[in-house]
Amino acid sequence: MASPAFEEIAETFEFLDDWEDRYRHVIELGRAMPALDDSFKVPALKVEGCASQVWLRPVIADGRFDFQGESDAMIVRGLIAILHALYGGLTLAEVGQVDAPAELARLGLNEHLSAQRSNGVRAMVERIRKVAAEG
Repeated sequence: MASPAFEEIAETFEFLDDWEDRYRHVIELGRAMPALDDSFKVPALKVEGCASQVWLRPVIADGRFDFQGESDAMIVRGLIAILHALYGGLTLAEVGQVDAPAELARLGLNEHLSAQRSNGVRAMVERIRKVAAEG
């Protein structure tokens, strides 16, 4: 049940042969993402469990979930961009139905992220799911 934006990322990853190219693409996705205003870099929006600093600002309008995000690490900014492609624009109910580990596995991220980065991605997914469930 991935969004068209996520499907586009998955197709690009299939085209890229080695992990270094994929890694660079993740960083490019992060660079293309709009910056989070500093006024939202507050403890309430900080995601615990990430090795780097991560903030996610949920935006819920008309029953649809979206968010803005930021990190001090470029690869993590890219991971936020991937999660945005996966979840952005879904209904609150659809957010809970996304099998994030399975979708992210399609990109081969599981095999190439450090344990700390994998824990950080899990923490971001948990935060997204929690916010959507509280709607």
